[in-house]
Amino acid sequence: MRTQNRLIRGFIIGLALSSVVASCSTPNNLNQTETNNQANPNQEVKLTLVSYAVTQSAYEKIIPKFAQEWKNKTGQTVVVEQSYGGSGSQTRAVIDGLEADVVALALSADTLKIQQAGLIEPGWEQEVPNNGIVTRSVVALVGREGGKTAQTWADLAKPDIKVITANPKTSGGARWNFLVLWGVITQAGGDASKAQEFVTNVYRNVPVLPKDAREATDVFYKQGQGDILMNYENEILLAKLKGKNQPYVIPTDYNISIDGPVAVVDKNVDKRGTREVAEAFVQFLYTPEAQKAFAEVGFRPVDEAVFEEFKEQYPKVENLFTVDVFGGWDQVQKDFFDDGTIFDQIFANLRK
Repeated sequence: MRTQNRLIRGFIIGLALSSVVASCSTPNNLNQTETNNQANPNQEVKLTLVSYAVTQSAYEKIIPKFAQEWKNKTGQTVVVEQSYGGSGSQTRAVIDGLEADVVALALSADTLKIQQAGLIEPGWEQEVPNNGIVTRSVVALVGREGGKTAQTWADLAKPDIKVITANPKTSGGARWNFLVLWGVITQAGGDASKAQEFVTNVYRNVPVLPKDAREATDVFYKQGQGDILMNYENEILLAKLKGKNQPYVIPTDYNISIDGPVAVVDKNVDKRGTREVAEAFVQFLYTPEAQKAFAEVGFRPVDEAVFEEFKEQYPKVENLFTVDVFGGWDQVQKDFFDDGTIFDQIFANLRK
């Protein structure tokens, strides 16, 4: 029924778009793209991928592979236009009018915002494998050569350690950092008061709260602030590939699975006539070929066979928990990051 409704809706939208283009004497480039996608199914189709910055190295490998497969299968040339940036800013851009066909963001909460804006239909997680999660990572603790080290989560609360992490009120990446700190206490049997005490002690050691993960990295490396940077494992592994070796630790007693979702932007693909190729691209991301490309640049693949092939690169975490232990992203927002909730309470106590 959902597929039938999409076909009917797509037919109606196609007629509407044809009328608009026919009546407009000076169509813009977007209208021309929509016309080309719908009128020339065997020639060229343009697809727009909007993702967060650190995925670029993976997609630069994956997109040519998909384009060749699509060409072999359909005879059609697919051109994937790409946009990369911070996950939060990319989310806002799509909501504000950036016509993404596919979004691959840093956390499902950002995809949910696009859904709530009416651009993605509810149930997108069931449309693809693995509930829409296409990559994983974990939180790593990065140090400096010859500097202070943090071997465990508890080390971050020591009074002589300065920790760099972004502001979880404005940064998706920083929310993962906050949640792992909370979860290492509660998943080990501690209650909420113990978790809040520990997280407060860690944030007492945070000298600044940059607005996003990229700015936090700049504070650590370019400005030389802090002893330990909380970062994604995949960013560190990608830096190693580029010749930048950094001392780091992956705490393996407890860690959080940083799950990266992918979704088709329903309203845009129906408008642009790109649903078939967009859905095929998303499905391709789960193939062993694409999963290997993710693994090669530092992401933990969701394909178990591919993960086994790369297991020496990724330390096993004994207790790997997900955002679901907190009730999902909706509940996380209400409990931790809405105004006046736990993070604000912690920050207010630190300022006393």
